[in-house]
Amino acid sequence: MAEFTMELNDEQKEVRDWLHGFAADVIRPSAAEWDEREETPWPVIQEAAKVGIYSLDFYAQQYFDASGLGIPMAMEELFWGDAGIALSIVGTGLAAVGVLANGTEEQIGTWIPQMYGDANDVKVAAFCSSEPDAGSDVASMRTRAVYDEARDEWVLNGTKTWVTNGGIANVHVVVAVVDPGLGSKGHASFIVPPGTLGLSQGQKFKKHGIRASHTAEVVLDNVRVPGSCLLGGKEKLDERLARARERDRKDGTGRVKNAAMATFEASRPAVGAMAVGTARAAYEVALEYATTREQFGRPIIDNQGVAFPLADMRTRIDAARLLVWRASWMAVNGKPFTAAEGSMSKLFASETAKEVTGQAIQILGGNGYTREYPVERMHRDAAIYTIFEGTSEIQRLVIARTLSGMPIR
Repeated sequence: MAEFTMELNDEQKEVRDWLHGFAADVIRPSAAEWDEREETPWPVIQEAAKVGIYSLDFYAQQYFDASGLGIPMAMEELFWGDAGIALSIVGTGLAAVGVLANGTEEQIGTWIPQMYGDANDVKVAAFCSSEPDAGSDVASMRTRAVYDEARDEWVLNGTKTWVTNGGIANVHVVVAVVDPGLGSKGHASFIVPPGTLGLSQGQKFKKHGIRASHTAEVVLDNVRVPGSCLLGGKEKLDERLARARERDRKDGTGRVKNAAMATFEASRPAVGAMAVGTARAAYEVALEYATTREQFGRPIIDNQGVAFPLADMRTRIDAARLLVWRASWMAVNGKPFTAAEGSMSKLFASETAKEVTGQAIQILGGNGYTREYPVERMHRDAAIYTIFEGTSEIQRLVIARTLSGMPIR
């Protein structure tokens, strides 16, 4: 087990500096353009693939970093560049985590490479969980998967929403209900291979922020996938469902692994790191502005009304990073989140990003409210962190339930 440390080693520092350079030289110069276009920045993704950032090998190296700091460090640097473009680069990772969390070794080896493609033929993947009537309330999910035993196929029907890369992905990972009587415990995840009939893109959303990231509905109309596309396999699913039914009969708890929640549990500290990157970017813009902008013959940072908020901004950013690093270290070393440390990191970092980017606008004054400066875009982007992959309210609910052991509603 790796010791917890707040110091990156030489190799990690080298990777961090490499990512920072890519974010500064490639992502940032095109951030405003792709935000205005509200389109997937394919040329930037391809450039990331060419240098090795958008690749299975890179994310595997970071994912299996014994310190746990590889992924959060990478996320912070890329999202420091721009949240919308960075999400287009890393959005495939959520689908990959879904396969890693629930799939067999064969499924991992088969499908994750197809999610990324290669530098000459870049692909993306999508994780499909939320629905029009089932966001935070995963127990209300309606997308159904029915097993056709005669053909060894699963038939999927339903509509997914708020899907990053939805409809444009090469591979879709879909969470569906296989046993409605078990609520959220009756869910399973499925691979929908490229070109599968019946899967189509629905509405593409025009968003407040992260506009360079494609977000859309995914419609599943009698989508048939082979039995081998059930993540984990049918035998494992049947065993899990049987345990859930037995536990429900005995004590009504049925505490078993949920396909969507397993993915989100693994990704929440990474989302916290994304928020830290955006917050840090806004803070740095505000700090530079405050030291160079003069009013009444002196830099505005000479005023406590500007200096003190900057001190608070930096303090919150550093505290958020430490929570993210702690949760990431715990996760990679098999330490249980006995106090919902993963949710803590996501909650605090998300709220920090909103507060810091808003304060950055205030420090820049009228300039901060214009698109001539990047903080207004960062503020728009930051709003998503308290919403996706579990709202702040849901994070507080998870933390409170974990601490109290009570079914708080």
